Amino acid sequence: MLRAGFGLIGPRHARHSVSVEQLGALALPIGDDGVVIGVDAEGRPAVLGLNRPTPYDVVLIGGLWTAQVLALRAAATGARVAVETGRPQAWAQMVHAMGGGQNGLAVYEVGRVPPQGASAGTPVLVVRDCGMRPPRGRVASGPWQAVLTLLPYLSPVAPRLLRQARLVGVQRISPDESAELGRALALPRADVEALPTLADGFTLWCADRDRQYVMTQPTDAEIGLLGTPRRMD
Repeated sequence: MLRAGFGLIGPRHARHSVSVEQLGALALPIGDDGVVIGVDAEGRPAVLGLNRPTPYDVVLIGGLWTAQVLALRAAATGARVAVETGRPQAWAQMVHAMGGGQNGLAVYEVGRVPPQGASAGTPVLVVRDCGMRPPRGRVASGPWQAVLTLLPYLSPVAPRLLRQARLVGVQRISPDESAELGRALALPRADVEALPTLADGFTLWCADRDRQYVMTQPTDAEIGLLGTPRRMD
């Protein structure tokens, strides 16, 4: 039997559905399209999907070590990483280890990042390591091009960056900074009190109303290249 526009009727199968009460029993496996940034409080892998068809801005208020681990892992997933930095010497060892900038990671002076030509086949992560007051970037986030801005502390430009960010990561900060950030992100009191006490390697990731503490565990290769987790550089 033919149906106009649909061809032959195929074999019939019973519909698969679950009730609202059963939804909580479903679990989806972690896919291979993200960067494993650590483990959550239950020891499960925490995955950050940086390669997206829409603009994606991330702000990390924390240490260089964590930003470099994220850059390494993003490159390992096949993304090209462009680092905009005023301290190229801090990235030199990574560039050397990855083949002199020919294998997924390149370093540029502040304001000198060229268009990256990001696409679904060649996604890009731009890491902006430009100090406390990063200037407005020449290369913005876009389809398949995420931008990670590293702030060592809560700086005067932080409110603007936080407003445009889709995801914010916060490592150990002072009590005063924590109180200010708590107001900006509407954090619960428990998180405001916890941020000044976070150990090295821990990050509170905030997206809209979702919050998750993640511990980044380096591999042996990452320790050999970058050392152990640290908040200060």
